[in-house]
Amino acid sequence: MQMITAILKLIEKGGPFVVASHEGPDGDAISSTLALTNALREMGHEVVAYNRDGLPDSYAFLPGAETLVSELPTDKRYAVGFVLDAGELRRAGSHLADCCDLLVNIDHHPFSERFSDYYLVDETACATGAMIHRILTSAQHPISEPVALCIYTAVLADTGSFRYSNANPEAFAIASAMVEQGVDPWTVAAGLYENQPEKRLRLLARALEQLTVAPCGRYASVSVTTEMLQQTDTGPEHTDGFVNYPRSIHGVEVGLFFRQLGPDRFKIGFRSKGAIDVGSLARALGGGGHHNAAGAEIQGDLEMVRTQVFTRLDELLLPQYK
Repeated sequence: MQMITAILKLIEKGGPFVVASHEGPDGDAISSTLALTNALREMGHEVVAYNRDGLPDSYAFLPGAETLVSELPTDKRYAVGFVLDAGELRRAGSHLADCCDLLVNIDHHPFSERFSDYYLVDETACATGAMIHRILTSAQHPISEPVALCIYTAVLADTGSFRYSNANPEAFAIASAMVEQGVDPWTVAAGLYENQPEKRLRLLARALEQLTVAPCGRYASVSVTTEMLQQTDTGPEHTDGFVNYPRSIHGVEVGLFFRQLGPDRFKIGFRSKGAIDVGSLARALGGGGHHNAAGAEIQGDLEMVRTQVFTRLDELLLPQYK
C-alpha cells in the first residue's frame, strides 16, 4: 500500500507519461497498458500508450487501442514511464530509461528485475491488470466502462478464461465488479475467441502436424518455423495460445511451443499443469516466468533446441515417475 501511495503522488505531479509493456504482448500486457492509459487520460494527463511490437489484431476492440504506438519520438521526454508486465526492462525497451525521468515497474512475475525507481511487484496477483485495478481503487478514481473493459480483459486473458491456477478470489471479484460497471462478457469473449482470421487456423493446422509427445507421456510440444509463417502469411501474434494444445493432452504435465525467431534461434513457451515449475526451468535456460507459465530463447536449430529442452525436462520428470 505504501508503494501504491508513492505512485499516486507521482501521478498527481503530472506527466507527460508513457505506459509500456513487454514485446510480443499478450492480453494482460496490452489490456493493462490501455487500462492505465485510459484512466490517466480521464484524469486529464498527457499519456502515450506504447508497445514496441504494436497491437495484436485480437485486441483491437479495446478502448484506446487505436492510440497505441510502436515508436516513440526521439526528442520527447516523459516525466514517468510505467513499465507493465515486463519482468525485465529490455522486454519493454531499454531506451525507456533514457527518455523517462523516472520509471515505475508494475508486475506480477517472480524475480522481476529491479530496474525502476518505483517497484510494485506482487507475485500473488492474478494479472498486472489486477494491480492497475488496485492503483485506481486506491486513487478513488471512478472506473469508467472503457477502463473496466480493459481490466476485465486483462484478468480474463491471464487466467486463461479463469482456467489457470492464478484464477484466485481477487480475479473473480474484479471480474464481477467490472461486469457491474457495464462490461459485457460476451463482447470480450467474441473479441478474443470468435474473431480469428482464417490464416491463423491454417497456421495452427501446420503447427499441430509438428506435434511431438515424449515417450514418458508427460510432456508434448508443437512448433512453428519462419517458413510456416511465410507460407500462411501470418506473424508471431497469430501463435498466441498454441502452447495450450499440447498441454491439453491427457497425461501431459508440461506443454511446449517452439517458435523460430531467426536462422538459428527459437523462442520456447512453457505451460505446466502445476506439478512442474516451468518458471525455474525457463530461468535455467536464460528466460523467466511463473511456476505454470514461462518462456526462454535458445540458440540452435529446431532439433538441437528440442533436444536441449527435452533433456532438461527428462531430468525433472522421469525421477518422479520411476
